[in-house]
Amino acid sequence: MTATITQQKAATKPETILKLVRRKNGATLKAMQDATGWQPHSVRAALTGLRKKGHDIKRGKDGKGDTIYRAKAV
Repeated sequence: MTATITQQKAATKPETILKLVRRKNGATLKAMQDATGWQPHSVRAALTGLRKKGHDIKRGKDGKGDTIYRAKAV
């Protein structure tokens, strides 16, 4: 009897950012930093890279004045 072990590929950091901005309420820069361990400029660069790949990522403000990044889920 052999057990099959399935290995799931870990999400890349840009994939993690994309997952966060696709949430209903989007994501703050701080949330993306916490999820990736990156500095703010690196997160913003990743957002730019995702936009260049065709993802429609919008930037807006929430009721408290924090910047929120959102993308439509595919």
